[in-house]
Amino acid sequence: MIESRVLPTDYVTEPGRISTSTGRTIKTDEMIINMGPQHPSTHGVLRLEIVVDGEIVVDVIPHIGYLHRCFEKHAEHMTNYQQVIPYADRMDYLASMNNDWGYALAVERLMKIEVPPRVEYIRVIMAELQRIASHLIAVGTFGIDMGAFTPFLWCFRDRERILDLFEMTCGARLLYNYIWVGGVSHDLPARFVEKAKDFCRYFKPNIVDLNNLLTYNEIFIKRTANVGVLPRDVAINYACSGPMLRGSGVKWDLRRDDPYSVYDKFEWDVQVGKGEMGQVGDVWDRYIVKVREMEQSVRIIEQALAAIPEGNVQSAIPKRIRPEHGEIYVRTESPRGELGFYIVSDGSTSPYRVKARAPAFVNLSVVPEIARGCMIADLVAIVGSTDIVLGEVDR
Repeated sequence: MIESRVLPTDYVTEPGRISTSTGRTIKTDEMIINMGPQHPSTHGVLRLEIVVDGEIVVDVIPHIGYLHRCFEKHAEHMTNYQQVIPYADRMDYLASMNNDWGYALAVERLMKIEVPPRVEYIRVIMAELQRIASHLIAVGTFGIDMGAFTPFLWCFRDRERILDLFEMTCGARLLYNYIWVGGVSHDLPARFVEKAKDFCRYFKPNIVDLNNLLTYNEIFIKRTANVGVLPRDVAINYACSGPMLRGSGVKWDLRRDDPYSVYDKFEWDVQVGKGEMGQVGDVWDRYIVKVREMEQSVRIIEQALAAIPEGNVQSAIPKRIRPEHGEIYVRTESPRGELGFYIVSDGSTSPYRVKARAPAFVNLSVVPEIARGCMIADLVAIVGSTDIVLGEVDR
């Protein structure tokens, strides 16, 4: 374990005064600076209003709404439930497959639809491929935030392989509209299983290369270990989820703890932060959880490809979607955490109310809590480790 460095807050003797390493006291004044909305390290159109005392962050106020697209009201004005799926695509546009699945699963449970086993396996495969693709962007762009450019190129190279699989399946590389209520829009094309297995064999050694180049790089560790520590109790109280929560040592994953689909048929391990390079819940822990989750996703994909059954993928798609009066909340494990959909039906062919529980919005809310007392340069690492997508935050 690398020895913990002295945090900058130790130099603050009293408000408005900072003590230098030689013992000299310097007077400072609080100042407000803006990070964003046009800033590469905010990972989208996000403005952070930062109150600083010298180089020390006193407070952070996130300002959101720059990417608001009225998802929930759009959903309520569609003529049928199926038309909502392209809008769900555009929330977390880096994990569209997971968004589609969460919404479709909510409608299916509202209508008590049982989908064929083949559809369940296809959805798991697509969702885990999407998880890898999403984490590759998170890891690659975070590397750039920390000054490492080569890992970014490697991650996007590998992500392109996944997008090739999506394109050969549904014709799209970003917004898929593939997972429908009751099934999927297309069956897997010829040679998909073979190409997916090839990708898994290709990708596993690349994770080792990434770890050698970035994860265990001394400079990278010094920039991320003991920075932005999110204690376990704070993560739980803020309702954080996904790698943000698991990075704080909380072993909670909906695929294991509230299983849906066929996840209970596969062998895999929930990854948590262990404080290997610093304190439990620091930036490095949140980063390493994403890297190790990609390894677990490969395990799940390989098992699903080996056991995928035959069947008609559209046999359960209803000709008309008209749920009875009622309401339902369904949650799934997206790459960023608990993605929930609350749907209210009034018995018509279009939803009366749709509410999305976006994990990135919740995870962003904890940034002011863990950023106070850090240096301005470390705020970039903290924001990057939350892996927010503003399309999901603003909706």
